[in-house]
Amino acid sequence: MLQNGITYITINNVRHWCQVAGAEHRTTPIVVVHGGPGGNHYVFERTIGPKLEAFATIIYYEQRGCGRSDAPKNEEDYSIAILVDDLEKLREALQIPKFHLLGYSFGGQLSLEYTLAYPNRVDTLLLQAPSSGDYEHTYHIQLAGFEKVAPKEIKQQIQHVQQLPISLKEKYDMVWQIVDVETVDRLLFHDEKYAKHNRSLWEESGLTNTGLMAKALFQSSPSIPLKERTSQIAAPSLFLVGKHDRNTGMEMTKELAGNMPNAALALFEHSAHFPDIEEREIYAMTIKEFLL
Repeated sequence: MLQNGITYITINNVRHWCQVAGAEHRTTPIVVVHGGPGGNHYVFERTIGPKLEAFATIIYYEQRGCGRSDAPKNEEDYSIAILVDDLEKLREALQIPKFHLLGYSFGGQLSLEYTLAYPNRVDTLLLQAPSSGDYEHTYHIQLAGFEKVAPKEIKQQIQHVQQLPISLKEKYDMVWQIVDVETVDRLLFHDEKYAKHNRSLWEESGLTNTGLMAKALFQSSPSIPLKERTSQIAAPSLFLVGKHDRNTGMEMTKELAGNMPNAALALFEHSAHFPDIEEREIYAMTIKEFLL
């Protein structure tokens, strides 16, 4: 039986940070799968987390090399297959027959990959602005997003980079070197006050993204795009996306949802990439109503 609190579970020779909350509800647990790649749950725990814990059993865990979990000895020991197996080993260690998966951003992609590998273990999928594993698509979405929200001087630099005779990945990397903190915040958030709160929590956490997971994953994309495989997923699924999402893009969320036979879409009018932060009350109620 699950008990509230923080624990560390060794999975595939890597110690993973894990926290259970809301165990008193005795509901089928919601396992929250964070984004990044290479992110953590610190902000989620302190924003939308308590609202979900009020009605459901929530399990937070941080992926290998992320947040408060240990890193693998080999800096390249990251892949979708390994991360999927880590999640399955976590389920086994916690002795959970089935769970709901709530994956946000990259965590949505990982949740979809897990469900394809272990369809009988997933009760419901809750997918917030999931990435698709199609990195070129992501580069296009973010470059267009930056060009839209950047102030004039930075926008001109972005437009110049876009005209250079270099690869899309090189353009993407160059633009991320050009943009400042305020422009990144405008990409990720619709309302500036939530961007500032998010950034203050990042700083408070003291946690950093090493970039090692992202580097390894970007070099080993699945041979068959995720969007071409999701039609195999029969689990009831709820996609949640902000109307102003410029990070993974509202259209990709709609495309992924449209491929799946039992998927619903919740659109948040006043949010960008993080409706869990910008519209907490309606976000929590939407999930609660979907699970009931």
